[in-house]
Amino acid sequence: METPLTTQQTQVPEPKTPAEIATRPPLPPFTRETAIQKVRLAEDGWNSRDPEKVALAYTIDSRWRNRAEFPNGRQEIIEFLRRKWARELDYRLIKELWVFEGNRIAVRFAYEWHDDSGHWFRSYGNENWEFAENGLMRRRFASINDLPIEESDRKYHWPLGRRPDEHPGLSDLGL
Repeated sequence: METPLTTQQTQVPEPKTPAEIATRPPLPPFTRETAIQKVRLAEDGWNSRDPEKVALAYTIDSRWRNRAEFPNGRQEIIEFLRRKWARELDYRLIKELWVFEGNRIAVRFAYEWHDDSGHWFRSYGNENWEFAENGLMRRRFASINDLPIEESDRKYHWPLGRRPDEHPGLSDLGL
């Protein structure tokens, strides 16, 4: 079971100088504690559903594979995320550390969402991340499968935004 981090531990202040913009702590090489923190920060960012904010966690030339799409660079990432969250409504995500070493982290995740017809899904997947020395993610490879679910089968009921600290994680939910 992962030790949940508090809001104070995972909130990163807005960058103020060019040097702060270019650095995204925690930095590699990761320890178990900093890898867990990095995973929760990523989860929190994605749960904001703010493409411009999320893209700041990636290098300018970041390379992705997300399902069958291959965004390269922040602008393509922003465009990808805008399309994603226009299609995946009421999106709520939980990520969990799988393994880490040096500047790499592997996570598993599940998120719930519905389409514009009201059909609900739980999407499961794995991601492999590689970070630059400044803590920005330079490579992200995601494999994802969608499972149609009934609305009554949903497990994520917190208000849109950051998952509350007391909400169970993936392992606790049996996912």
